[in-house]
Amino acid sequence: MRFGNPIAIWLLLVLPLLAAFFAWAFWRKSALLRRFAETEMLKRMVAGTSKTRQFVKMGLLLLAVFFLLLSLARPQWGTKMELMKRRGLDVVVAMDVSNSMYAEDIKPNRLARSKQEIQRFVEKLGGDRVALVAFAGDAFLQCPLTSDYAAFRIFLDVLDPNLIETQGTDIGRAIETSLKAFDVRDRKHRVLLLLTDGEDHSGEAERAAEEAAKEGVMVYTVGIGLPSGVPIPVDNGNGQVSYKKDADGNIVTSRMDPDLLERIAQKTGGKFYHAEPGHYELLDVLKEINGMEKREFDEDKFTRFEDRYQIPLAIGLALLVAEMLISDRRRRKREWTGRFS
Repeated sequence: MRFGNPIAIWLLLVLPLLAAFFAWAFWRKSALLRRFAETEMLKRMVAGTSKTRQFVKMGLLLLAVFFLLLSLARPQWGTKMELMKRRGLDVVVAMDVSNSMYAEDIKPNRLARSKQEIQRFVEKLGGDRVALVAFAGDAFLQCPLTSDYAAFRIFLDVLDPNLIETQGTDIGRAIETSLKAFDVRDRKHRVLLLLTDGEDHSGEAERAAEEAAKEGVMVYTVGIGLPSGVPIPVDNGNGQVSYKKDADGNIVTSRMDPDLLERIAQKTGGKFYHAEPGHYELLDVLKEINGMEKREFDEDKFTRFEDRYQIPLAIGLALLVAEMLISDRRRRKREWTGRFS
């Protein structure tokens, strides 16, 4: 046997407290009666009351409370197999994790803001499968397609620029890696969300976008950062932050290329969004894809435990009724008169 709501078992600690209260109330009542009348008079006053019946009523009440609290814990035994059908899309999130994502033109910084966007997006999904691709100068699949959103968030939390040695921004490579993450058996119902703050350093982004269009993948691009460009912060390891410089000592800036991101989206039938303070663009993307045709995924089999809370609930209610029906008065014996009426 198991319990569907095991926390409720702690409520059973109320029983000894309730029993102690009943004992105190019985003792207090007896003490007050002894102060009210002499012993002989007291015996005549309570002659019609049965202490045994009073104890039985208290016992029934305690048992009733026990079974009612037990029903709250939802005891379960016995199992059955159930099939669950899901409808949704396959969504791959490709996230830029280059060093420039530490820039703070988007508060608290570009990386943290992107994670917040993705977390809010995933919280609103229902039935869709989601995967995660991390990219900078290279790309790799961080989390394969899954409907386990809690597991997805774990993979998302550990994303960091240190995960990829090759720095830079290779959007083409990110799209190619994302395409491999999709289910090859279905050429529809597929969406790629591309979040990046930089311009493409490979020159292969548009070619990869054309390949995505051929594969039936709709790409939505989200630009993180200012198009004017901002310095890239570098942690010196001593608590001080400096900015990345080139070989000539000039400060390197990271500039988002909105024109490229818009062309990538247009080639695949998607849209481009520019991240703005106080607005979560991926929620707008969610509204878009919620109107798309959904795919019916394979049925998932899972074991469900049978709830048996009805049994202790019925017992508890029956005991309450029994307690109310039992009187604490003694039964009077009829005297034999020897005559018939």
